[in-house]
Amino acid sequence: MRIDAVDFFYLSMPEVTTAADGSQDALVVRVSAGGHVGWGECEAAPLPSIAAWIAPMSHGACRPVGASVLGRRLSGPEDIAAIAHDVAYNSMDLLQAAHTWSGVEIALWDVLGRARGEPVWRLLGQDRAHPKLPYASVLFGKTPEETGAAARAIRGAGFTAAKFGWSPFGLDLAEDIRHLEAARAGLGEDGILLIDAGQIFGEDTEAAALRLPALAAARAAWLEEPFGGSALGAYAALAARSSVPLAGGEAAHNADMAEHLIDFGRAGFVQIDTGRIGGLAPARRVALKAAAAGVTYVNHTFTSNLALSASLQPYVGLQDHRLCEYPTGLQPLARDLTVTRIAPGPDGLIRLPEGPGLGVEVNPDALTCYAVEVEIKVAGRVLFASGKP
Repeated sequence: MRIDAVDFFYLSMPEVTTAADGSQDALVVRVSAGGHVGWGECEAAPLPSIAAWIAPMSHGACRPVGASVLGRRLSGPEDIAAIAHDVAYNSMDLLQAAHTWSGVEIALWDVLGRARGEPVWRLLGQDRAHPKLPYASVLFGKTPEETGAAARAIRGAGFTAAKFGWSPFGLDLAEDIRHLEAARAGLGEDGILLIDAGQIFGEDTEAAALRLPALAAARAAWLEEPFGGSALGAYAALAARSSVPLAGGEAAHNADMAEHLIDFGRAGFVQIDTGRIGGLAPARRVALKAAAAGVTYVNHTFTSNLALSASLQPYVGLQDHRLCEYPTGLQPLARDLTVTRIAPGPDGLIRLPEGPGLGVEVNPDALTCYAVEVEIKVAGRVLFASGKP
């Protein structure tokens, strides 16, 4: 079969705030090939991602992503790999190509799985889909009291693991300690507590190190993204001083970046967002690298169940890599995007939905309800206009 069409849907909540909440808007991708339809989701700003798909060629190494995709053969994983190679070569890093390609690549796997009647995880070379232990992924409260209340609510909802992230953590040491104490108290002594600093320390290892005693006292299982995604020296320096393992990798937009975090950044956990790294194939490569290196692979996602399913596919076959990010504070847009719901079972674990491809059905009403009308015109010619569901 051939790739007949690729359509993008820019969706948004009526109001987008400065909160570090990636579920406020979305860029959903639909791929049509051989009479089959697949879906993916990009984890990036929607408009630059659309532009990377259709932007007029700047030069030979800066071509629109669409030029490497449309009309191509799609008969097996090797075809997706060939297209990925051409996107990387023809667009390089001069566009937001990796982020755009990520959503398209996910949708291609979904199409291929549906056409073959196979789940994507099996197409990626895995024999079994193991259940995962979800950690409720939320933002820190504005006050320690709010953080404590959120932790109690999470535990009351049946979760035994939770991650608190982003501001105000990292702004004031005394307040950070109070937030950590409140989170631990609310989650309970046996709960798994995870902390996400949201890159607040830049490359300042001393500022990050000031939090290490409190993190250890709270028995945090990891400190996530204390630094920028490429600050490998800072990661390694802090890891050498910390009894709390470091986590990171969501900022990687190719497999090499993630592998460098393992090899040079001394991360104990590598977290991959399939909507950013280039899709499922590079994420699978990192999962295998992590397993061989004794590093734990964890998915990264903070949007819809479509993205959640995609994020699980590359490592669902790794039984010992049990943790799974499970965002619980999503905006209505992210909740409404899919008809399919991935929820913890009676045992507290989550499982991929059954069915071919990603096993997720998109809600067409959401594509209309949250649609943002877009038209991109260059030199009087319309290069992109919002499509219909």
